[in-house]
Amino acid sequence: MKKILFQLGIAAATLLLPSLVSGEPLQIELPPETASFKPAAGVELANAQCLVCHSVEYVATQPPFPRTFWAASVKKMREKYDAQIPDAQVEPLLDYLVENYGVKTNGPPASPVTPSLVAESKTPEALGFKFGCTLCHGLDKKIVGPALKEIATKYRADPTALAKIAEQVRQGGSGKWGPALMPPFPMVAAEDVKILGDWILSLK
Repeated sequence: MKKILFQLGIAAATLLLPSLVSGEPLQIELPPETASFKPAAGVELANAQCLVCHSVEYVATQPPFPRTFWAASVKKMREKYDAQIPDAQVEPLLDYLVENYGVKTNGPPASPVTPSLVAESKTPEALGFKFGCTLCHGLDKKIVGPALKEIATKYRADPTALAKIAEQVRQGGSGKWGPALMPPFPMVAAEDVKILGDWILSLK
């Protein structure tokens, strides 16, 4: 065991040594995510809440666990990792995960999905909530990523601003605003990206 730990330490040091010597931050580029959650009632909750920290594959490759597993996972994310999942969204999110990635059991009955949570709305605010934009970007303050108004200030006079915003939404990435990684959202329709882009650029 000690030998394995020593070898792991050597491997880590080998990877980090160039950045330690040069003083430059180590850049690790993750492959773009092209998968999307299964389209079903509650998918907008998975997009908004799960993709903040996890890839689709992280959820999709889990064994088909019962509701108790998914409930414990969501509870851990909220209590240990401070995931900002509102109380009203927990049961509908569990319904979606169990129905599409788990197995049904004789556990607590699933609560009906609140219609307002899955209703299709094309307002910028609704789309920002649906795809989790406002979980990482405050209107006028940084949360994980930059404030939306800061993005507007940077790109408002740029004629290619909408294209740049669309690329960031679809491909994700990091480096433009610091080391925080924005997950890709390839499932967002072009019309929805435009609505969000126009909204962001209009903020003052």
